[in-house]
Amino acid sequence: MAKIVNLQELETFFQREHRNRIVLAGGCFDILHIGHVRFLSEAKKMGNYLVVLLENDEKVKKLKGKNRPIFTQEIRAEMLSALNCVDLVVVLPMMENDSDYMNLVTKIKPDIIAVTENDPNIDKKKGQAKKIGGELKVISSVKTLSTSALAKIIGVD
Repeated sequence: MAKIVNLQELETFFQREHRNRIVLAGGCFDILHIGHVRFLSEAKKMGNYLVVLLENDEKVKKLKGKNRPIFTQEIRAEMLSALNCVDLVVVLPMMENDSDYMNLVTKIKPDIIAVTENDPNIDKKKGQAKKIGGELKVISSVKTLSTSALAKIIGVD
């Protein structure tokens, strides 16, 4: 199975990886930086299979502004898949509402949902974890420039 999949291809994942302790993380990962790498490395240590949900370009633009994303979802997925700690990258379509995410989390049924301490959706993700019988684990943020700060430095935002 490829390391980068869409929602339809995710079905194969369930057939192969149901025995592993699955950790789920997600985000935009627009300009991959040390904070992302350390977050994903720590998340992987919590289980033995790390699944990363990658937001699509339209969603990143909606969340971050008209000049974003800097890199397309395809490029961001390839960069994430190159990390040893990442086992699977799920390229998301436009997710319109919280129930879209809840349906996906219910399908994946991770043992752990990993977030950073400053995740703006931490309460929603805590609720998702509770509904599926999983755990929410908070990983400390790394003191580094954020993707948004980096985008301003290079003159994109």
